[in-house]
Amino acid sequence: MSALLLALGAGAVTGLALGALGGGGSVLAVPALIYLLGFTPAAATTASLVVVTVTSATALGAHAREGAVRWRAGAVFAAAGIVPAAVGGAVSRQLPAALLTGAFAVLAAVAALRMLRPATAPSKAPPIPARASRAAGAGAGLGAVTGVLGVGGGFLAVPSLVNVVGLRMRAAVGTSLLVITINSLTALAARAGSAADVDWSAVGPFAGAAILGAWDGRRLASRLAAGTLQRLFAYALLAVAAFMLADAVC
Repeated sequence: MSALLLALGAGAVTGLALGALGGGGSVLAVPALIYLLGFTPAAATTASLVVVTVTSATALGAHAREGAVRWRAGAVFAAAGIVPAAVGGAVSRQLPAALLTGAFAVLAAVAALRMLRPATAPSKAPPIPARASRAAGAGAGLGAVTGVLGVGGGFLAVPSLVNVVGLRMRAAVGTSLLVITINSLTALAARAGSAADVDWSAVGPFAGAAILGAWDGRRLASRLAAGTLQRLFAYALLAVAAFMLADAVC
């Protein structure tokens, strides 16, 4: 199968997961780029940031038109992650391939286990001073993860915006896209020197298919039970995590 068809297929599946689940789908991009398209782990995380940035920015526009983005809260949350995202992006280029693959496998497993946890009611938002410090910590952590591993981290951002910042779920999903877009752009800027290693002829179709797949994913989510979709994706992600961890160790 040609690289173009693989890029289109992998991008479509990634976008479908993003659109259907709202978070966690971007975790598929890195393993797809490594094992289907032959990218090195460093190049895959850089390319993944491009995919995440484009798809998040596109989805952000749609959520903004629906009034589901809290710009001020998102900007404050993202500001805490800018420096960690830049540092993480620079550090990532120096890490051994096996370490990057292993770290990504652990992140994929964490994302899958979080999806398999029973849904719980949002906790009461803490007082404003504590809320600000927790939001800064959560934002910094998300920025570091985005910078090093090249993922959006919606599965981490949305719960933080709900339980720490106090946003409702609909607003948290829309606002997380603002945070992800800012962090991804920052991490990309820090990786500018490694962009030459990326096969852009494969990344372009991948990103385009991801955007189109995200729209189909939103329609799919309205037809199937959210819990069923989430469990299926979580089990698939656990399998990917196990494969990547074995690859990193062996």
